[in-house]
Amino acid sequence: MKQSFYILVFAIFPLLSWAQQQLTLKQCIDYGLMHHRSVLVYKNDVDAATYKAKEALSAYLPAVNITSTIDDNIKVQQQVIPAGVFGPTDVKVAFTKRFSSNHFAQAEQTIFDKSLLTGLKANKISLKQAQLSGEQNQEILIYNISNAYYQILVYRQQLALLKANLESYKQQLAISKLQLEKGVAMEADVNKVQVNYNNIYSDVLAGESDLELAYNQLKNAMGYQLDDSVRIQDFDLDDPVVAQTQLSVGSFPSFSAANRIDFKLSEINIALLDIDQARIRATAVPKLSAYAKYGGIGFGDNLGESFSSISDYAALGIKLSIPVFDGFKRNAQYNQARIKQVNARENLKIDQQNFNLEYENARTKLIKATASLDNDKRNIALAESVFKSTDLQYQKGVTGLTDWLNSQYSLKEAQSNYLSSLYNYLIAKIDLEKANGTLTTFHHSL
Repeated sequence: MKQSFYILVFAIFPLLSWAQQQLTLKQCIDYGLMHHRSVLVYKNDVDAATYKAKEALSAYLPAVNITSTIDDNIKVQQQVIPAGVFGPTDVKVAFTKRFSSNHFAQAEQTIFDKSLLTGLKANKISLKQAQLSGEQNQEILIYNISNAYYQILVYRQQLALLKANLESYKQQLAISKLQLEKGVAMEADVNKVQVNYNNIYSDVLAGESDLELAYNQLKNAMGYQLDDSVRIQDFDLDDPVVAQTQLSVGSFPSFSAANRIDFKLSEINIALLDIDQARIRATAVPKLSAYAKYGGIGFGDNLGESFSSISDYAALGIKLSIPVFDGFKRNAQYNQARIKQVNARENLKIDQQNFNLEYENARTKLIKATASLDNDKRNIALAESVFKSTDLQYQKGVTGLTDWLNSQYSLKEAQSNYLSSLYNYLIAKIDLEKANGTLTTFHHSL
């Protein structure tokens, strides 16, 4: 009993330890890439593509079939021997008996089928297509996890600032109530502070709810159990991810649509359509195959005789199939495939333009978001300085409650602007990575 308990403890302890540590963004992404259920789905697609390739190859491998038939000729068919052969009148003769059985094994081997050979070229491309789809899913996971992770960072920082503001209002509320008791403040002043305190308290409750929802979003993006707890690293205002210098257009590498998996998948689709055209055209080429057959056939007036009187036979042969006319079916199929291929090439050109536009927009947003973050970062420091000065003046009786409330509101507004800029900046960074097709590189660089 004790041994089982210790085994259970040692099995669970690593999981508990992992759940208690503060996870970095890279650790969250690593977990998602291993445990999210969609990863298994796309892995299965790769396996399915491998088996599909084997299925296509099987058409060029020998095929062996065993066939067994039993016929009950309820009314035996008769043939007519014309008059003059065995007599002056027609003679009706049955060349079979009521029961017959035929049992044979036949092996067939395709010697030449150009359409099959052309179709085999699609196997490797289809496998590559499945692999790229899996990589595209990984990029989606990286983006979703990063988005949820950054959202938690911002919500957590927002909650910390709100609680600091709430504490400031709480202290001021106690001071105002004391001043009211001593007759040096009006009840209206106390009510003003109380209203602001209540508003901040509501904001704190909303912030706690937003943070919990963001954690659930992160766990869902990671494929993590919603009932289990997960913790991420503490947020640092001076973290290099935030403390960026002003960016310019020259700060970014040149864009290449070929980096994007969407582009690569479109190219693969075009290649498959090319092969499909060639395969359809190849169906006009004659096909050659060989076969070998061995079996036995028996006849009898009853079922037992049809088995006891079996005589064997064997045959070898070559079959040449020459397509002559199919009612223009092949021509229609080829033109359909040709039009699909033309449209696929045009859509790829459209996608290239859209990819380039997406990258340029993402780059511009990041430049603007960086400038806005830098400005709001300086502004929040200025607002804090103004509030500290006003708070000191208010404590000394040099300024009134209205100035104190105004400076506190200005600080709250500066904090809100900063948090909004921070979130926009973080999302702009991963949007640029997504637009440039470098989310995997971004993940490895963390």
